[in-house]
Amino acid sequence: MKTSRTIIVSALSTFFLAISCFFVLPAKARKLDKPDLIQSFPVGQGPIGIAFDGANIWTANLWYNIVTKLRASDGALQGTFPVGRGPWEVAFDGANIWVTNADDGTATKLRASDGALQGTFSVGGSPRGILFDGANIWTANSGSNSVTKLRASDGVLLGTYSVGSWPNELAFDGANVWVTNTGNSSVTKLRASDGRQLFTVNAGAAPLGIVFDGSSIWVANSYAHTVTKLRLGDGAVEGTTQVGENPQQLAFDGTHVWVGNYYPDDTVMKLRRSNGAVQHIYAVGINPEGIVFDGSSIWTANYGSSSVSKISRTPP
Repeated sequence: MKTSRTIIVSALSTFFLAISCFFVLPAKARKLDKPDLIQSFPVGQGPIGIAFDGANIWTANLWYNIVTKLRASDGALQGTFPVGRGPWEVAFDGANIWVTNADDGTATKLRASDGALQGTFSVGGSPRGILFDGANIWTANSGSNSVTKLRASDGVLLGTYSVGSWPNELAFDGANVWVTNTGNSSVTKLRASDGRQLFTVNAGAAPLGIVFDGSSIWVANSYAHTVTKLRLGDGAVEGTTQVGENPQQLAFDGTHVWVGNYYPDDTVMKLRRSNGAVQHIYAVGINPEGIVFDGSSIWTANYGSSSVSKISRTPP
């Protein structure tokens, strides 16, 4: 039975930015660019989450409760593996793939080498985002307004911590975990060592994707159609860029921030890290959700076309 993608409904939030930190989108950047190579590969139906394990790309395919493994070099199918109900996001811990199962409140651990099941662990209600902090697995539990911390080695529960409304995605800055709270348009920062809440700050309307670029935090605001850059120490807004319609997830390639624009754009934008200026816009599959960098190329999970896109570009 097919599972429909959850549509998040949140109250509209008002946010103000000083004009000195507003990033203007150049008109010329609105045209679509052609990378040196863009490829598409089929995966399971309804891919949302995507991760890279050092050699392979993994997608969480919502509709049929499986994950798909592709060889990153050429997109060749390496296997499909069953997980829980409603697989949503994917993370790699150095040896294993972890998947949040939104419909049954669990996280599944698979051995990355062969997809063998290593365990399924209860987390909070309706888990979405997932990340590995170097020792532990964190999940954002939208149904219970919490995040859960599991020991990666054996899945033992280390803690559950309250955050904002409808937490969705997670980022790690080396010491702290950041959470987007889609339901109340905010971002919460937790100390990774003990889960202590350090602060919650306003973001754009309905924040989803979040990524750390080595010095700042970037947030994709799906209802505002913007990406906001936050200062690491206190969460102050450093700037905001107008992007495409309904931005979803973010990735960092070491130099640029990438954002996938869901509907109706079906595009990926490359943003300059220093000031958020749009550098390129690429057409990908239908409804891009997850996005990841594999060391040389950007991959997107295209929910509406049950595919992944691989964007490769030779630097000028």
